[in-house]
Amino acid sequence: MENKKVEAIFIKDGLIKKIGSKEKIMKLKTKDTILIDLQGKCLMPGFIDAHSHITAVARSMLLIDLSGAKSFNDIIKILRIYIKNNNIEKEKWVMGYNYDHNNLKEKVHPTKEVLDKVSVSHLIAVTHASGHMGVVNSLALEKLNINEKTKDPIGGRFGRKAGTDEPNGYMEEVAFRDTIQNKNIHSKEELAKAYKKAEMLYASYGITTASDGLLDEIGFHLLENLAKENKLNLDVIGYISVESKNNYQEYLNYYNHFKIGGFKILLDGSIQSKTAYLLKPYKDSDKYGYPVYSDERLKEIILYSLRNKMPLHAHCNGDGASNQFIKCFKNTIEKNNIKNTYRPVMIHAQMVNKKMILEMKKINMIASFFPSHIYYFGLVHLQNLSNRAYLLNPLKDAVDNKLIFTMHTDAPVINPNILESVWCAVNRKIKNGVILGKNEQISVYDALKAVTINAAYQYFEEKSKGSIKEGKTADFIILDKNPLKISKNDIKNIKLLETIKKGITIYQV
Repeated sequence: MENKKVEAIFIKDGLIKKIGSKEKIMKLKTKDTILIDLQGKCLMPGFIDAHSHITAVARSMLLIDLSGAKSFNDIIKILRIYIKNNNIEKEKWVMGYNYDHNNLKEKVHPTKEVLDKVSVSHLIAVTHASGHMGVVNSLALEKLNINEKTKDPIGGRFGRKAGTDEPNGYMEEVAFRDTIQNKNIHSKEELAKAYKKAEMLYASYGITTASDGLLDEIGFHLLENLAKENKLNLDVIGYISVESKNNYQEYLNYYNHFKIGGFKILLDGSIQSKTAYLLKPYKDSDKYGYPVYSDERLKEIILYSLRNKMPLHAHCNGDGASNQFIKCFKNTIEKNNIKNTYRPVMIHAQMVNKKMILEMKKINMIASFFPSHIYYFGLVHLQNLSNRAYLLNPLKDAVDNKLIFTMHTDAPVINPNILESVWCAVNRKIKNGVILGKNEQISVYDALKAVTINAAYQYFEEKSKGSIKEGKTADFIILDKNPLKISKNDIKNIKLLETIKKGITIYQV
């Protein structure tokens, strides 16, 4: 985005060799040069995915989509039909994903009794659309050895029947991730095939550098194997847990398009499910959500990442979590006299305020916002936060205070549609058309910077990606319209025609 307009580009060996006027660039033509006339279409840098979960997107393609379910009966019916049509053997796992209790007639999560109506002889599990919680049936609880004596882990909990310790099948945050979310029921070949579909999905949205914001064992080895087989087309930057036992040091630089970018931690949950950690309680409630780590443990993790010179990305939805991350980071670097913070990133940063933004800027902490939350979950946020919802994703405050920020989609929570993120950031409309926080709307140009050059900076790749500049990688997209020249309301209707990675077309309509 350093050059707002370029007339012609000369590409060779996957790099931008020269930019300038058409007359100037045509002088470089040889008999082997291929000439491409865009005929008025818009070419711009490829989108850089600041945070999503591409291996989870791949795995979701092998699961049963419950996004259309409007009631418990719908969930039961969809899962029953899948079992019947696919002749699933008894005691095999059947996994659905993408249900949202906010969209169900019952307005609550299902329980083991609901899923037992699907089957008592199959292991049934369903994952919430947020990816922060899920539910299993009675047989799955038995096989997972979750019972009355099972204690809630730090940073998570198991649902219980009212007045008892008996699990009701619901589990959230750490309890969910450590039992169901990271369970693999698919073969290496199935995962590899699904990944190629996910990669093409990302390319269809103009993404040339993808993210995996928290690689578990399955995701790490999937990308490692694909890299070793040289089967990755997009650059993929993965983030791992500080407890990871994988030999990530081999991948601190790109190996056949795959590298590890740093460590990832989750400090709270989601606002939709009231597990995000807030400084003030949710509307009409005494609930504040809860933190995943104590301050002391968080400081240990921060110091470990800094001493290993690894960028730390922290999931923070609530202002309580954001405040904890900033406070503990500042305390750690001051106590240990550390100067280089390695560009830590606050993922989501939905409830940061101006004071927090100024503190983040002092320690070179980047905010990666999730503006699509406004459109997809704005109504729920209004229910849970009341007027505080108008201040979510304060992008204009970040612009005004010169805080470097990026934007992301958190796929598979939603599709990795970057142009839609831009539309959300500049319009801030929720599904009923109401504008949620007009004062936080930003310009189209600032939104595009967030998903190109700023995202490259987040990944320490600003010298090689993110803008049209001589010497940089030839990662481009071609759009049917220039987002800077049309009504901001029409941005989400722009058609992506082509995605180019290192000068080679990897997607074309």
